[in-house]
Amino acid sequence: MIPNDPQFLYMILVLPSLFGLTLIGDGLSRIAHHQWGGVLNLFFGILFLALVAFTYIFFSSYLSHRVRI
Repeated sequence: MIPNDPQFLYMILVLPSLFGLTLIGDGLSRIAHHQWGGVLNLFFGILFLALVAFTYIFFSSYLSHRVRI
């Protein structure tokens, strides 16, 4: 797997980020409607986006050192 490959970016970065943004949007919507369960969704959405960013940085640096083209 090449870190600059579009499939790598799509699989590791785009799809999970959309899920995290969905959690954040749902959390904000619930908070706006005074449902305090939205704070949990907001927290997990931010945590998920941070995990996606960490995973992308880890795999891109790891694979760029391991895989020689």
